[in-house]
Amino acid sequence: MKREGRGNASLAAMSREGLLGWLQRRLQGARRAPARLALLERIALAPRQSLALVEADGRRFLVATSTEGGPAFYALDQRERPNARPAARVSW
Repeated sequence: MKREGRGNASLAAMSREGLLGWLQRRLQGARRAPARLALLERIALAPRQSLALVEADGRRFLVATSTEGGPAFYALDQRERPNARPAARVSW
C-alpha cells in the first residue's frame, strides 16, 4: 500500500513538471510581433503646435500639428519610384 502512495505522488510530480515545462515552452514560443508604429520623438514648437517624428512600417514621417488646421505629414525617406514626382507634403 505504501508503494502505491509513493507512485501516485511521483506521478503527480512528473505531471506538474511536464505541465510547467509545456507552459514555459509555450510562453517562450509566443513572442509578440514588433510594433509597426512608433512615436520616436516629439517637441513643442509653441503652446498649441508640435512636431513629431513617427516611424510606420519602417518609414519615417514628420508630423506637424496645430490648432489652426489639420496635421501635415512629411515623408523623410521617399521610396524610389521611377518617373514619379515626390510629394513634399501630405495632409488629411
